Amino acid sequence: MSSTKVSDYSEDALPAYTPMPWSLQEIRANIPERLFVRDTPLSMYFLVRDVLMAACVWKAASFIDPISRHAGIQTALTPIGAMGARWAFWGVYWWFQGLIFTGIWVIGHECGHGAFSDYKLLNDVVGFITHTFLWTPYFSWKISHHRHHSNHASMERDEVYVPRTRTDLGLPPASEAHPVDYEEILGDTPLYTLFMLVRQQVLAFPAYLLFNVSGQKSYPEGTNHFDPKSILFTPEQRTAVLLSNAGIGAMIFAVTYASRLSSLASVVKYYAIPWLLVTHWFIMITYLHHTTPDLPHYRGKEWNFQRGAAATVDRPFLGWQGRFFLHDVAHYHVVHHFFPKMPFYHGPEATQHLKDFLGDHYAYSEQPIFQALWENYNRCQFVEDDGTVLFYRDRQGRAARRPADEFRTKKRD
Repeated sequence: MSSTKVSDYSEDALPAYTPMPWSLQEIRANIPERLFVRDTPLSMYFLVRDVLMAACVWKAASFIDPISRHAGIQTALTPIGAMGARWAFWGVYWWFQGLIFTGIWVIGHECGHGAFSDYKLLNDVVGFITHTFLWTPYFSWKISHHRHHSNHASMERDEVYVPRTRTDLGLPPASEAHPVDYEEILGDTPLYTLFMLVRQQVLAFPAYLLFNVSGQKSYPEGTNHFDPKSILFTPEQRTAVLLSNAGIGAMIFAVTYASRLSSLASVVKYYAIPWLLVTHWFIMITYLHHTTPDLPHYRGKEWNFQRGAAATVDRPFLGWQGRFFLHDVAHYHVVHHFFPKMPFYHGPEATQHLKDFLGDHYAYSEQPIFQALWENYNRCQFVEDDGTVLFYRDRQGRAARRPADEFRTKKRD
């Protein structure tokens, strides 16, 4: 699509998409029941493994500065060479600690879904500790994230990554007689686009928690994950929100105390930069799961849970590193959307069963992830104001797919 000339573009020539017809019960019946069983000792093994890796890598990093300043190293490498080696080793530490921290965050995510253990208290204790350590309000985010899973790909009810519409962007209606100059309205320089993409990768998750950025547009201004009276929560959930807030408050105290005990520079090097990488990986993974020109969003009665679950895509994210450190969170995300209480370690086998049943309705992409991030950010600009089966349009107003004919003229309920 990206290389197609605008003058050659024809909506009728696009591949037609028919939403999947099966019920959730039919899909589940094709996956062995044993894959839904949660193994608490195995889950604890992965948690302990990740914590030990983080501690070992942290300890190893404590030798970087003393060794680089050692007289023998300074002589052998020269002061400039020693400094270069020092920052190269810090770069290695940040990369791997960022991945390890992200894996710990994924364990907390498992807990939030009840996939870590059969014991709710253990799920919540482990989830609260791991997510709070990484600046995520566990109970508050758990509540909204459940609603996201329950309503994914619904324009009216989904919680996050809700597409902007033509009206949201101030675009005039599409007309053959008076074609829209999309480039003039949406076109940005590659440098500006890169800046906006980097901003998304660094700030999107905090912005979502604090200001509902990229969240459901029907929510009132001021919606956030820290106000117990927010529309996100019921009155019965307010105590859990306050507990999440208390955890974040404890982290503020802990980081402040650590900065005074050692130094702000040490806290930044050992903790803050890996944490920034956690937010980057988490946003990149979730964005690429839910934002692609090839999969639909729905309005009205055309949406159902299983259609929304199928509107996600699996990706071999970071290869073996994504599988080992990130617990397959990106490799087998589609089956997770169908069955969020299924433990991640059953994802590979369950996905094979799911793929065999869904056929073409199972989405998988081997596109390099940074290339996919750039292309999808540019191609997924908006959806139409009307219609019940919707696909993203790019900066020239072009889609990659279209609804099958019987869905093209349907109106929302």
